[in-house]
Amino acid sequence: MSDQEVEHLVHMANDIARNLSFNANAEHMIRDHLTRFWAPTMRQMLAAHVAQGGSGLSDLAMQAVKGMEPA
Repeated sequence: MSDQEVEHLVHMANDIARNLSFNANAEHMIRDHLTRFWAPTMRQMLAAHVAQGGSGLSDLAMQAVKGMEPA
């Protein structure tokens, strides 16, 4: 996985988190969006990034990813 790919996934995940952050159940909604609309390889790459510290991810996006089922 290239740094550029990871950077792009982080940017997209943060955008999703930012757009859904006003909802009471934002973490669940982010997780649902990632599960429903992201390819398994994208979710795996993001989960691997989180496992390595998740640099650049917002706290909300990080928590959503941590709660995802493995792809």
